[in-house]
Amino acid sequence: MESSRPDHREDADRLLRATLPHAGGAFRLAVSGPPGAGKSTLIETLGLTLVRQGLRLAVLAVDPSSSVSGGSILGDKTRMGELVRHPGAYVRPTPAGTTLGGVARSTRDSIVLCEAHGVDLVIVETVGVGQSETAVAGMADLFLLVASPAGGDDLQGIKRGIMELADLVCVNKADGELETPARRTVAQYRSALRLLMPRHPDLPPAVMAVSALTGAGVAELWDALRERRAALAASGALARLRADQARQWMWDEVRAEVLARLHGPALAPLTAELERRVARGDLPPRAAAAQVLEALRTPGAAPAGADPGG
Repeated sequence: MESSRPDHREDADRLLRATLPHAGGAFRLAVSGPPGAGKSTLIETLGLTLVRQGLRLAVLAVDPSSSVSGGSILGDKTRMGELVRHPGAYVRPTPAGTTLGGVARSTRDSIVLCEAHGVDLVIVETVGVGQSETAVAGMADLFLLVASPAGGDDLQGIKRGIMELADLVCVNKADGELETPARRTVAQYRSALRLLMPRHPDLPPAVMAVSALTGAGVAELWDALRERRAALAASGALARLRADQARQWMWDEVRAEVLARLHGPALAPLTAELERRVARGDLPPRAAAAQVLEALRTPGAAPAGADPGG
């Protein structure tokens, strides 16, 4: 599923067609938050609680890719050392690559495979919080934002778009000396969320404090998540959400495929020459873009003005 080779993509498409009828039954949960909030620790604590109850869990953790080397650390397995060893859990770290939205292009495919395999809960942990890292909300039933008890500084660092998508805000590290600041931060988030339009008008986002270290509040967090999803299912909102996400998935794939072809070997000579002409100031960028799109529309054709001396 994660390979970009054409023959692998064909195999992946056939596998998706075969497994899609058996998918869709799991609880899909997206988890995001600023660095240092303890997302991985919270996921492990919650995950261990659930697998010990007999539930089957898949964690798809997306790590950021370097814009310089293209590599990723993929360290989530080391941060979830106990969970990865449990037979009821599957943890898969994946590099984000060039995909915006805090997720990898193959994340949706992976969700389908995990659901068809029979997991009860799929958690997608995103690379962090930023203006472009909201796509994960388009592939999950609920969006959980994890924050640390840093008060105003942490609140200012979280983008408005992420806050508006949150179904539940969880202030982590509510233990020891940080317990009082965590309670204070919960109050701050509740006040801030009152000023925003909720994702679901009938279900305004909740805010609660937990401690992934001690486990305090984790059971209550899971109860709140289950109750919220059950309410969405009962109202029909969950079915509508899933349908909208499927349509969005189709258009995301269209855009990704178009970009892949634009950067493919068939158009490489044309795009390289057009880039040189644009850099020299011989051709307006808008005109160059039109030529690239024309070449994409009619493969093999020589768009007007593509000649280096034109």
